[in-house]
Amino acid sequence: MTLLFSLILIVVGFFLLIKGANFLVEGASVLAHRVGVSDLMIGLTIVAFGTSMPELLVNIIASLQGNTDIAIGNVVGSNIANTFLVLGAAACIAPLYVKQSTVWKEIPLVLLSTVILFVLVNDVLIDGEFVAQISRSEGMTLIGFFLIFMYYTFGMESVKDGNKRNDMPIPSALFFILLGCIMLPLGGKLSVDASIDIALLFGVSEAFIGLSIVALGTSLPELVTACVATYRGNVDMAMGNVVGSNIFNILWILGASAIIRPLVFNPILNPDILIALFASLLLLLFIYNGPFYKRMFFLWRKRESYVLVRYEGIILLLCYFAYIVYISIRG
Repeated sequence: MTLLFSLILIVVGFFLLIKGANFLVEGASVLAHRVGVSDLMIGLTIVAFGTSMPELLVNIIASLQGNTDIAIGNVVGSNIANTFLVLGAAACIAPLYVKQSTVWKEIPLVLLSTVILFVLVNDVLIDGEFVAQISRSEGMTLIGFFLIFMYYTFGMESVKDGNKRNDMPIPSALFFILLGCIMLPLGGKLSVDASIDIALLFGVSEAFIGLSIVALGTSLPELVTACVATYRGNVDMAMGNVVGSNIFNILWILGASAIIRPLVFNPILNPDILIALFASLLLLLFIYNGPFYKRMFFLWRKRESYVLVRYEGIILLLCYFAYIVYISIRG
């Protein structure tokens, strides 16, 4: 594949990503207000499911082929990218004001699911078994936790005010959502495949490509969707997209993958799971404490709002770049 053709594919891929994200955010926002639910709920469900499609497709193929390292590593790496890269980039666009339920319920659910994953994959460390794996029964357990999460999400409080109006009919909103869910994975695949071809043309190692470009590729839909949602003022949808995707990845995607075929775990991925746990803890700390100048004066007062500001987004981005350097050195 020539360099020019690869560059054209990258442009086409990013066009599909941006248009797909616009369609998904627009359709989801209209649907939320037409049926009387919050942007956060739509972000935690429909948008999160749509942007998690690349991870789901990669994991199903990896499970069928027996590539369990890819199946587990893809989910863990995607969650790290979602927290550090996606939310970091979104916070650089505009401050992310977060609802209280996200601080006290949704983000702790991400933490809990990550801890559960760490426990499930460490049979050798915890139980002294000879092989560590996520068995089919454990996959069904993850699916059970996912159903509980969905039950909680659909029980969230509905929107009571009708300030935001849109004349788009619900079928059109659903069509926009479907179109976005198709264009996002397709755009991500085109961009990643073309980037790999260009990297190989310039002699970049396949190991680095796999650890950086491919890992980033499955998070491109979340990245573009969160940035578009933030730019358009749908902060709740941006935050719900990331938090929901992280929960989907562990409970739904890994659960389904383990049901297809038990996932044998390589202990070399343990540091990555701990980094994913650290990423969620750091995010919770940033959002709860707020900007430093506010912490100086209001540390012991009840907070009126929770926010992720620009300099905290920059710190998250630096953490992601440090992680990329770490996995590149580790090989």
